Amino acid sequence: MSENKHGKILIVDDNEDLLKAAKMFLKRHIAQVDIEKNPEAIPALMANEDYDVILLDMNFTKDVSSGSEGYYWLEKILQIDPSAVVVLITAYGDVQMAVKAIKAGATDFVLKPWENEKLLATLFSSMRLRETLDEVQTLKIKNQEINQAINEKYSDIIGQSTSMQRIFQTIDRVAHTDANVLILGENGTGKELIARAIHRNSARKNESFVSVDLGSITETLFESELFGHKKGSFTDAKEDRPGRFEMANGGTLFLDEIGNLSMPLQAKLLTVLQNRRVSRVGANKETPVDIRLVCATNMPLYEMVKENRFRQDLLYRINTIEIEIPSLKDRMEDIPLLATHFLKQYSSRYDKKISKISEAALARMHKHPWPGNIRELQHSIERAVILSNATVLQPEDFNFALNTGKETDSAGLSLDQFNLDEVEKLLIRKVLKKYNGNITQAASELGLTRSSLYRRLEKHGL
Repeated sequence: MSENKHGKILIVDDNEDLLKAAKMFLKRHIAQVDIEKNPEAIPALMANEDYDVILLDMNFTKDVSSGSEGYYWLEKILQIDPSAVVVLITAYGDVQMAVKAIKAGATDFVLKPWENEKLLATLFSSMRLRETLDEVQTLKIKNQEINQAINEKYSDIIGQSTSMQRIFQTIDRVAHTDANVLILGENGTGKELIARAIHRNSARKNESFVSVDLGSITETLFESELFGHKKGSFTDAKEDRPGRFEMANGGTLFLDEIGNLSMPLQAKLLTVLQNRRVSRVGANKETPVDIRLVCATNMPLYEMVKENRFRQDLLYRINTIEIEIPSLKDRMEDIPLLATHFLKQYSSRYDKKISKISEAALARMHKHPWPGNIRELQHSIERAVILSNATVLQPEDFNFALNTGKETDSAGLSLDQFNLDEVEKLLIRKVLKKYNGNITQAASELGLTRSSLYRRLEKHGL
């Protein structure tokens, strides 16, 4: 007897003795074996059970040799469940009938009287096929869900303000073209998200999106990183390597922080953009590239052109379409939406049961200048979620006063040179000094309650 029996099988045949014998044998190897004399019961049986294999007689009492009833019920079964695995059985070894049955959707064909071991092998093989079909269907569903999430136009861009709606409209108009796009905006405004949205809504969406932070690439590695290199072309070139242009071939190349390039590197980039061909370092052969170019910067390129710090011809090459992303202070109406999004994200990540942000905290958010834009808001929410033990975030959970810019202490040290505790201690000391130790006034400026300030004074030994 087999251990760890599994599987569900339905046998439909008008021979009652055959049904009983088959069940007696198969139930030793298979977890559930259902038998049925009347094929008319098949729809009801399939509605109640999800069978791995249906063993179906080709001939019932109306017609004992043509197999037409078997074909009829095979079609009905596949109408109910297109992925059903059906093994047809008949007493007549007609090859043409077997071929016709397979073409009609049957998985296999057995003759009766059958040999038990051969029947069992056929059923196990058919059950494995059913498992494979189920796995494929599951993968298809997951893939559809993933593609649906990916293909939602702006699934990762949060914003309902008028300025953001205008950006969405611009993306709609330009995404399907191959026009070069220049994205302008302060740090932390989400320039790469906009670039990815353009790619996701373009004809190139099924190809690569390659992002390059030009601000982090040294002059000596610029050509190797962007254009690739041949083995042995320099000391660390241990193998042939394609550059980012080749990696993005057929897709979108996103060059972030393009304003950081030196004039010589700008010239090299311009040559490639004009010719649409790259030559790897150490190679003589040029390789054609087909890319959609999207660039971004937080620097004033037009002023830089006037100051001869950025090539005018390169600017004209990359800015067929310009998209300027507003700073967070210019789209304050999006703050509740953004804050709620990040709250859900980090509450889940850190397993915190924080349901919302209080109206008082949101009001303080609207008064804060957010020099770091969305990235600063995101980090503020994350910090508050980590440190809070409450279910609702309050103003004192945020150090709004810490984020007003690069304040310095009497020694001229920037606040961001300290860790958070040091910053908090330094700021409390400065505010207390400003109000001559008045707790009420100091707490008000810091956005804290008196009790919260007292706790922090005790914590820092002030």
